[in-house]
Amino acid sequence: MYSVRVEADFAAAHFLSRYQGKCEKLHGHNYRVRLWARGEDLDEGGMVFDFALLKSALRKVCSSLDHTNLNDNQVFAGNPSAERIARHIFEEAGKLLPKEAAALLSAVEVYETPASMARYEP
Repeated sequence: MYSVRVEADFAAAHFLSRYQGKCEKLHGHNYRVRLWARGEDLDEGGMVFDFALLKSALRKVCSSLDHTNLNDNQVFAGNPSAERIARHIFEEAGKLLPKEAAALLSAVEVYETPASMARYEP
């Protein structure tokens, strides 16, 4: 099995409405996102997935979240946890890729800080 990964960043604000602690107040993060793809077979060029295609999809999704208040995005149901952000990015990136390429997506990691990360794997 082969795995490839690309990274992108975005900055956004949010608050956790069903949380008791400092994160229930509006604050921001410089998010780091890692999108993974995996497959057993390599294409004619010896790749499991074209990095440029993967990066393009991830950057488009991250760009749509950049410099926003994530609580304003209905997909997060008013509570944009790192887990919900990861799933959203995974699903939106998949929509931007050809069907056969989207099937190779395997996971998304969303880092709120270098030490705090949520991972989504369907």
